[in-house]
Amino acid sequence: MVERTVLDGARVVLPTGVVEHGRVTVEGTRVVADAAGETPTWDLTGHWIVPGFVDMHVHGGGGASFSSGDPEEALTAVRAHRAHGTTTMVASTVTGDLDDLARQAAVLAELTQQGDLAGVHFEGPFISPHRCGAHQPELLRDPDPADVRKLVDAAHGTARMMTLAPELPGGLESVRMLADLGVVAAVGHTDSTYEATLDAIEAGATVATHLFNAMPTLLHRAPGPIAALLEDERVTVELINDGTHLHPAVLELAFARAGADRVAFVTDAMGAAGMSDGMYALGPMRVEVKDAVARIADGPTAGSIAGSTLTLDTAFRRAVTVDRLPVEDAVAALSANPARLLGVADRVGSLEPGKDADLVVLDGAFELVGVMRKGAWLVRPEVR
Repeated sequence: MVERTVLDGARVVLPTGVVEHGRVTVEGTRVVADAAGETPTWDLTGHWIVPGFVDMHVHGGGGASFSSGDPEEALTAVRAHRAHGTTTMVASTVTGDLDDLARQAAVLAELTQQGDLAGVHFEGPFISPHRCGAHQPELLRDPDPADVRKLVDAAHGTARMMTLAPELPGGLESVRMLADLGVVAAVGHTDSTYEATLDAIEAGATVATHLFNAMPTLLHRAPGPIAALLEDERVTVELINDGTHLHPAVLELAFARAGADRVAFVTDAMGAAGMSDGMYALGPMRVEVKDAVARIADGPTAGSIAGSTLTLDTAFRRAVTVDRLPVEDAVAALSANPARLLGVADRVGSLEPGKDADLVVLDGAFELVGVMRKGAWLVRPEVR
């Protein structure tokens, strides 16, 4: 017989709102409708139950990188983030040689096909040398549609997103091609103007890669890409809510203008996520982590912030305790919105009957105490 697990007594965050003294029933790998009179398996009174987190932009964690080309190292990163509540994630690459990126994509495609990942996100090399951030300038190139197609094809149907600078030669044509192929075109690491960004959105771009970071600032006579991306209802904006990448007032601005249904919290985490300070790799670059902030250690981009060491449970806790967001808005940004954008909302992103039993249990202070993925505890709550 298929095992049934009944989680009872917690505040449960559903698409319709927060249910006090709620109940989530799991049968096998799925959430199912509650049955009256069932004896609870777990008494989670005083806790919260929220959907498993969905990260659509993450480069690594647990000391491991998705850019290594090693499937075991990639799985180490997957396990590290799962322990922090991210039950669905897209693996992000970092700028490199096209052939190397194609080889990495093939490895990540296999992990996607076996259910460990939700797809591949290419961040670079088709980005602006003026806004390269932690990406190696000498490896950047214009987004020639043939090169873009080469990477998409290397992912064998698992490419979910590509970040590019649409103002570069071939940019708009590549955006159109990505949209036609069903791959999310994301505007990021860009020196684009307001007008050129509007053109990219009309061509099919639907995501702002870590909005505010690695793009021109918002100016009163030159609003740049930030204003264009915030104002268009078709665009989902990524935010890195680690307290380093964004001031709380800027995060508040993004929510006020875009609305809670167009924000996706991401980690943009590199291998140091969940680890201590020290030296790490990000693609071909050396990164020094000090006080949990990752920066390029040497070379022409030395000192640049190199992704983050964030995990999504920390992003959630900060959202509700520091940024004072309603819990429902934080859940949307961490689960429902990225799931919808990635085309997997039929399976994950909310606690509804028929969907995968992916959930996170938090205590009253929003500290993670439990993680379930497809009906199996990855982190078992120390309550009954």
